[in-house]
Amino acid sequence: MAPTRRRMGLLTCLTLLTAAAAIGSLLLGPVDIPLPRIWSAMLGHGDQVTDTILFDLRLPRTLIGLAVGAMLGVAGAAMQGYLRNPLAEPSVLGTSSAAALGAVGALYFGLSELHPAMLPLLSIGGACLSLLLLFFLAGRSESSLTLILAGIAVATLAQAGIALALNLSPNPFAAMEIMTWLMGSLENRSFDHLWIALPCIVIGMALLLWDGRALDALTLGEDGAQALGVDLRRTRLRLMLGTAIGVGGAVAVSGSIGFIGLIVPHLLRPLTDRSPSAILLPAALGGAALLTFADIAVRLINIMNELKLGVVTAFLGIPIFLLHLMRERRLW
Repeated sequence: MAPTRRRMGLLTCLTLLTAAAAIGSLLLGPVDIPLPRIWSAMLGHGDQVTDTILFDLRLPRTLIGLAVGAMLGVAGAAMQGYLRNPLAEPSVLGTSSAAALGAVGALYFGLSELHPAMLPLLSIGGACLSLLLLFFLAGRSESSLTLILAGIAVATLAQAGIALALNLSPNPFAAMEIMTWLMGSLENRSFDHLWIALPCIVIGMALLLWDGRALDALTLGEDGAQALGVDLRRTRLRLMLGTAIGVGGAVAVSGSIGFIGLIVPHLLRPLTDRSPSAILLPAALGGAALLTFADIAVRLINIMNELKLGVVTAFLGIPIFLLHLMRERRLW
């Protein structure tokens, strides 16, 4: 009973933390809005300025931040459990890089100017194409090492494509637009972006959460998992599809944001029984809270140009990662 109470306590605390992040995201920014004015606007009695700031700017930005953070957190936890590698995250399989390449292609060829949906759709398409290439390179092998090596090849190819686009940019402004998107941001996002990304994120998270027990069995190795009745091929297919669809949709609207999928599972693992299935849902809540708090920090830092979210998450993630590295080194 104690482990169940501990898990429920952790989920409750993370839910409250995520709610606090969401409320803070609505309240705080270049123009602070008091909670009573937000409540009035929610009830339909707000003034025009408050309605514009809240519903056109902050609410879609907050919801996208929560959804993207949750997707990156659960994808990182699932990848670490499946590959049994503490350094695993969605980028290990090349999904993030391929999604970024699709978006860069939309920017480079001017397709993003035809319709706002073109950039997200090409980003999701890039992630799905990377999945096909990943399966082609990995073949029928059920080894996690083979999958990691194939993912590195896919990621390297995608990054080379991004570098080529930057190198061949017709003018400095095009290159700057690509670089700005690659640094990651939730600025100027609308409900249109949310409706494009949300179905992909929901599908991706559902596929990843489905295989919690299979991830627990894989801690015994491939042979041990098969002995327990786990179908490794179907498990791998669901995990890869969930990562590609979910992360593709997330990257499509936020740009490249690193360290969330890597750091959040490490922060939460000591608070659980350390089984992969026990980390998935907490990682989703923790990722949502961390990314939203980082986005609040982006808005509150008073500089001429708003910092990019990917830069802030990198600065937040590196110290935590180094502390974890030093702690683990003492155990070696």
